[in-house]
Amino acid sequence: MKDKTLVGGIVVMVVGAVLIGVVWVFFLQPAQTPTTPLTSIPIAVEDDGRNLIIFEIVSAESEVTFTLSETLRGLPTTVIGSSRQVAGQIAVDFANPANSQIGPILINARTLLTDNEFRNNAIQNFILGTEQYEFITFTPNKISGLPDEFVPDETISIQIEGDLKIREIMRPVTFVGTIAPNGRTQLTGSATTQIMRENFDLQIPNAPGVANVSENVTLTIDFVAREKENSTN
Repeated sequence: MKDKTLVGGIVVMVVGAVLIGVVWVFFLQPAQTPTTPLTSIPIAVEDDGRNLIIFEIVSAESEVTFTLSETLRGLPTTVIGSSRQVAGQIAVDFANPANSQIGPILINARTLLTDNEFRNNAIQNFILGTEQYEFITFTPNKISGLPDEFVPDETISIQIEGDLKIREIMRPVTFVGTIAPNGRTQLTGSATTQIMRENFDLQIPNAPGVANVSENVTLTIDFVAREKENSTN
């Protein structure tokens, strides 16, 4: 009888240790910090690029956000996470806007934060695995809606098709948004898309009080880009 009691006690201790370890890894382990300052991947311009002006996204004035819904402790909750760690280049041909291009857009996933520390740790340590996969990348391959000519301060509606990579999974997505040239030295814009969590295998860990996490996630990039020094003209 004593042996059974002893074995039972050991089993309880082991299970308890495992649960504590799981809670630590998913919810209590501190979020990762960026390894290096975020920099843009230089855009590979087509043709000779003589008519292109290169614009660089200004991280301090730009923001990427994700939005989803969940039930938290019985209450419907809208979850918003954001980061200013977004980088990329845009090549604009003011003489022939259709020749304009957008380079890869980088987001440092380690800096995506919500208003809940436990949620942040779960997102980074379990859902996005940011210790191994620090960056989310969107690689555009087609822009639709560009006009025949740019008019300063006129907002243009565009669609940007490309490949979104989260961890090791890449899927085609389309961002819908606007862009406006402020003269020839600055661009402002915003673009939004919706993804399905299952398409990127974004699993939600079981957590007390959390339920009904939406399958749809909205991604938005609001940006300011300025002419890069020594830009190709």
